[in-house]
Amino acid sequence: MNSKITKSALILSLVGLSTSLFAQDMNSDTTKRFDKKEFRTWSIGLNGGMLTHYTPFNSTSNGDFATPQESWGYGGYIKKQIVPGFGIQADFLAGKVKGFRPNNLSGIDAPTDAQRNSGFETRIDWSAALSANFTIANLSLNKKRNFLSPYVTAGAGYMSSSANTDAPNGGSTPYTENWFIPVGAGFKLGVSKGVNIDLGYTVSFMKDKNFDGTIGAANDRFSYAHAGVEIALGKKGTSQLQNFSPIAAIREESAAESAELRRALSTAEQNRLRDQEQYAKDLGDDDMDGVANKFDKCPGTPANTVVDGAGCPLKTPTRVVTEKVIITEADRKVVGEAIKNLEFDLGKATIKAKSYETLNRVAALLVEKNFSLKLAGHTDNTGSMALNLRLSKDRAESVKAYLVSQGANPSVIEATGYGPNQPIATNKTAAGRQQNRRVEFSLF
Repeated sequence: MNSKITKSALILSLVGLSTSLFAQDMNSDTTKRFDKKEFRTWSIGLNGGMLTHYTPFNSTSNGDFATPQESWGYGGYIKKQIVPGFGIQADFLAGKVKGFRPNNLSGIDAPTDAQRNSGFETRIDWSAALSANFTIANLSLNKKRNFLSPYVTAGAGYMSSSANTDAPNGGSTPYTENWFIPVGAGFKLGVSKGVNIDLGYTVSFMKDKNFDGTIGAANDRFSYAHAGVEIALGKKGTSQLQNFSPIAAIREESAAESAELRRALSTAEQNRLRDQEQYAKDLGDDDMDGVANKFDKCPGTPANTVVDGAGCPLKTPTRVVTEKVIITEADRKVVGEAIKNLEFDLGKATIKAKSYETLNRVAALLVEKNFSLKLAGHTDNTGSMALNLRLSKDRAESVKAYLVSQGANPSVIEATGYGPNQPIATNKTAAGRQQNRRVEFSLF
């Protein structure tokens, strides 16, 4: 019983101590652990790269033109990050797409070299697309700020373009506007809290067969391989939401909380041992005069010295008068109320303050009528026999020490502990065990 009560008391004491301990030991990051976190969710990006009509999705004939030509393009975007793994961005792109050597020269009996080497140049006046950006999970579970962030994008866009071609099976077109679907992938390198290097590749599927000035069997498409820089907007010092790893943050916070709990447990255990040592010292009786050290006003009295309730030698020997002791119902009622109201701290022999009033009446009764009193401590059968015997004895001695402190003669009070050996109810139920945990008062 004592072991379980001690564990419960330790847990309860930690709850009470946590506020003061954490206030003293926690650093500024820990005290704000559960505050709402701020992130940079808006960002802008600028990039440049190579535009070509070749894509991984082209057929073996490579679309309408067999040989791609790379040309410079440039673009930018504005992005809103919704959660760490998902954001929405508006992309802008301009530049030229080129190619030569048309694949389909049917209807021409003997194509000339000029016809075989003819080509096209499509100018993208402007394009705008709205895409979903999916950031793949943080590759490191131990860092809150991700350095490498792979991503994929997909969306829909609208553009204005014109084609200029000298291919015999095509013709130049004025500026026309068409829908397209951009699909891309890439990765970002977080060089700081507010700046990322962006490396990506996007394939745009045109909803038009005449993007290159030549009408083929399938809709045209082109690709854009780019490198750029992304700058996060928002409060200085805060992290970007897309680079934040919630799992790593939880691991870090859990480690900090574990360290704080260990410190709190260590402090609580030190306090418990200190209190136990002080309690044993206070209730000890070094001079063996029947008065506990805590209440002994005259420590170190010689052996066999007759002392008063404060532990000081009596100036004149007390005259012993033997007379018949008559115990009335009123006396028994005083003792009964004291037994009923007697309570101790959990797992300890420390009397609670609410029990003092009725114990004071018992002490006054002993002083007034010179009764003798036997105190018998009992426990239930929970815990070891040795712990229960010691606890029952300590509680009986604690009651005796209190009565003596209120003027009762220690020589007329006997304190004994029986542990679980004299139950008055079954120990198989909580109610029965409660009845067995008691201190009995016997007047005589």
